Amino acid sequence: MKLNLGCGNDYKEGYVNIDSSKDVKSDKVWNLEKTPLPFKANSIDEVLAHHVLEHIHNFIPLMHDLHRICEKRALIKIKVPFYLSCGAFMDPTHKRFFTPFTMDYFCNSCFNYEITNKPLFKKRRVKLRYTFTRKINYLIDPLINFNHKIYCKFFAGIFPCAEIYFELEVLK
Repeated sequence: MKLNLGCGNDYKEGYVNIDSSKDVKSDKVWNLEKTPLPFKANSIDEVLAHHVLEHIHNFIPLMHDLHRICEKRALIKIKVPFYLSCGAFMDPTHKRFFTPFTMDYFCNSCFNYEITNKPLFKKRRVKLRYTFTRKINYLIDPLINFNHKIYCKFFAGIFPCAEIYFELEVLK
């Protein structure tokens, strides 16, 4: 089974589309602040969370519950605004900000000490997107993705990108 969390107007065929609003087309109305999610353990093989996690106050419990419901090697594909982008600050419903290193908390056992002593996920991919224009991305994305630490430390404040894409693999 595949989930599309916070689907909004992006209803995807072949996925269980979940949203907290009754005003959009979804398969299940559910507030992602509430855990546990209404799925059995090890029953999900892919999760999409495009521009939804920045709205979640109880982010850490949600990530742990996604780990619970996902089967081993399931993929979680996440898009969120970059922490210095205008989009991150324009929306007053955003509860948190993301850097290319935010998911390290769940992918490194020394950060995730209060609940488990092992990583929950493996980072398969982290990609920054400079803007929503493909021609500009073609030129700039390779530069900002060359080294995320250097980009964040020296250039992100001058040329902030628009979004971060994470691809996490579930470890069990």
